[in-house]
Amino acid sequence: MNAPIRKIIHVDMDAFYASVEQRDDPSLRGRPVAVGHGARRGVVAAASYEARAFGVRSALPSVTALRQCPDLVFVPPRFEVYRAVSAQIHAIFAEFTDLIEPLALDEAYLDVTANRAGIETAWLTAKAIRARILEETGLTASAGVSYNKFLAKLASGQRKPNGQFAIQPHEGEAFVEALPVAKFHGVGPATAAKMHALGVQTGADLKALSLGELQARFGKSGGWYFGIARGVDERAVNPSRERKSSGSETTFDTDLTDPDRIKAGIVEMADDVWAWCEKTGRRGRTVTVKVKWADFQNTTRSRTLGGLVQTREQLQAASVALIESVLPAPKGIRLVGVTLSGFAGVGEMDAQDRLLLGPQAA
Repeated sequence: MNAPIRKIIHVDMDAFYASVEQRDDPSLRGRPVAVGHGARRGVVAAASYEARAFGVRSALPSVTALRQCPDLVFVPPRFEVYRAVSAQIHAIFAEFTDLIEPLALDEAYLDVTANRAGIETAWLTAKAIRARILEETGLTASAGVSYNKFLAKLASGQRKPNGQFAIQPHEGEAFVEALPVAKFHGVGPATAAKMHALGVQTGADLKALSLGELQARFGKSGGWYFGIARGVDERAVNPSRERKSSGSETTFDTDLTDPDRIKAGIVEMADDVWAWCEKTGRRGRTVTVKVKWADFQNTTRSRTLGGLVQTREQLQAASVALIESVLPAPKGIRLVGVTLSGFAGVGEMDAQDRLLLGPQAA
């Protein structure tokens, strides 16, 4: 007996951070807004659609953004507000399905195959979800509807903002064939450039390559590309998908070479990560330090400890030891970051970890 065709919805909020700011401050509506810091060393975290019309995008340096859009208004991020709104949105999702896979604060996959809400089609379900979000939060969302996650994700970008698009099972393969590979979700600039060098510009070009050729060129990813070129993605919506790391980074006002100031920045970032650990109760074993040099080259250093990081001081010490491995700085450092990964749930902890964490681990 064949399994039913999945009904997957990818919901993506429209310019989420910037839209929240425009909602909460009416003077910002209709204006180009960037969430971030407008200082010389700042970067754009998110941009409103009015700002995007000028080419302002996330991760763009603030000075470049202001050059492209002199009327750009910068507002500092309020992540506690964004998290609260995200919780409202996910509560709405739960009215329609238990199978919710969050990707970020502003997007998620929903499997509505079981049709818990009793709505005739996935298309109408997506419309109902978007209407509830607008009613509850005053914000708009876009949605993609299809029979797998890959196509639903692609579909959600087709009618932005405040729209939705469906790719039916009989349309999937042709849709992918016509799409430039650079627009495939999961194909970054480096992979796209590698594909272009092979003469692969579209999904149809990708489909023309055999599984063996793709595996020879792209290793384990070759099988994935072989499938999506044919509109095939067997991944299930995973409601238990866990966060694999937590990190924090900062850009200095000026390029630094002074070891004490660099270490102070690392300690501050370690404190940010530890605050998240305390809030969530999560603990990890692997500490990674990131350095972005004045010439924008990146260096990372990692260390996996014998047990879980148990204290703020332990995370600080591990982070400082890693940054010391690149000191004295041969050139200016513009950014540093600390990430903790290798998380373990209580069931995965060894006896020593349980003892060190105390009764809350039981």
